[in-house]
Order: sequence, then C-alpha cells, then structure tokens
Amino acid sequence: MDVIRRIGHNEILEITTIVLITWHNGKSRLCGDFRALNNYTKADRYPIPRIPHSLDKLAKPKYIKKMDIMKGFHQNGVKPNSIKLFTIISQMGIYEYTRMPFGIKNSPAHFQRMMDTIFQEEILEG
Repeated sequence: MDVIRRIGHNEILEITTIVLITWHNGKSRLCGDFRALNNYTKADRYPIPRIPHSLDKLAKPKYIKKMDIMKGFHQNGVKPNSIKLFTIISQMGIYEYTRMPFGIKNSPAHFQRMMDTIFQEEILEG
C-alpha cells in the first residue's frame, strides 16, 4: 500500500509544502500543509460518535475484536480524480498522496464512515 508516489512537474494541479509535526512525546511526522485546500473544501458532516457513548456500548461485549488501525486515514484510498489535489513538494521531489493524508478537513469523516461500514452489524446489534 503506497501512501505517496513520485510524479513529474507536468503532472501538478495543486501543490503544498510539507510541515514537521512534533508530538508531546517527542516523536515527529511529516505532513502536507493542506490549510489552503481545506479552506475550499466543503465539510463532510458525517457524524463522529462521542467516546463516552461508544464506551457505554462496550460495557458488556458479546465478542471482543482487536484491529490494528495505525495510520488509520491511510487505510482509505483517494479517488483518482482527487489525487492531484494532494500533491506535496520537498527537497527530494514532488509527490502525490494515493491514500487519505493527515491534515485534510474531511479525513476524520471518511475514516469514521469506513469504520461504520466495517462494523455495521455490530453497530446495529448495539
């Protein structure tokens, strides 16, 4: 699953720089600075469940599932007609995301929709 791929200068539609995000634990991650794109993006109002509500539903589980969802947004592919909007530039070249990047306004909604689809039966059973 390639998250980004290198492209040539003639393939650029939109481009953004990269930023280094440093977490409170000292770990860092490179991200695209998609603030300009987010300003023009219509918000996806898909509901995100509240944590207390989700924990209440887990109080008496029938089954327990464990999933590795590291870098969860990267589990969602980007639609082919949108890939050109997720282009980043660095000293190493120009790249485009083929998987949903962090920093996009609607990444959380897309991820939650994917989780709801995967766990549809469990959600309906309550």
